[in-house]
Amino acid sequence: VAGTVGVLVGAVGFAARGQLLVALVLVVVFALTDFLDGTMARMKGGSTRFGAFLDSSMDRVADAGIFGSIAYYLATEDDRWGMVAALLCLGVGQIVSYVKARAEGLGMTCNVGIAERPERLLSVGVGGLLTIIGLEWALPAALWILAGLSVITVGQRIAHVYKQAQAPTNV
Repeated sequence: VAGTVGVLVGAVGFAARGQLLVALVLVVVFALTDFLDGTMARMKGGSTRFGAFLDSSMDRVADAGIFGSIAYYLATEDDRWGMVAALLCLGVGQIVSYVKARAEGLGMTCNVGIAERPERLLSVGVGGLLTIIGLEWALPAALWILAGLSVITVGQRIAHVYKQAQAPTNV
C-alpha cells in the first residue's frame, strides 16, 4: 500500500503537472519497493492469499495513476494523440492483468506475453526519461509502441488460455 501511495504521489502530484524528472524518480523508487515486497514476504514465509490479492489490486491502482496522469499531462501539452496512446495503455494494461487473473481464477496458467507490468513501466519510464533530455516525441512514441505490445500480449494470453482449455482433461 505504501508503494502505491508513493507511486500516486509521483504520478498525480508531479507527472500530471509536467515535472517528469521528480515523477520518474518517485515512481521508480516506489515501484521497486512494490516489486520487492512480495518476494520478501515469500522469503520470510509471511505471504498470504489476501496479501497477494492486495498487492495485485494496488498494482492496478498504481498503473491507473501513472497512465492517467500521463494522459492528463499530454492533454495539457495539447498532444491529443499522445493522450490517446496513454489512455490506450491504461485500458489495455488493465486488460492484460485481468486476462491473467481470470485465467488463474479458472485454474489455468497465464504467465505469457511480451508486455507484462515490468516491461510496461520500463517502457513508459524510458520514454519519459528521453523526453526529459529533450526528445519531446519519445514519450508519445513509447506509449504507442507500448499500446501495440500490450494488445499483442492480450492476444498471446488469450491464445495460451484457449490452448489450455482445449486440452483433454484426465478425469
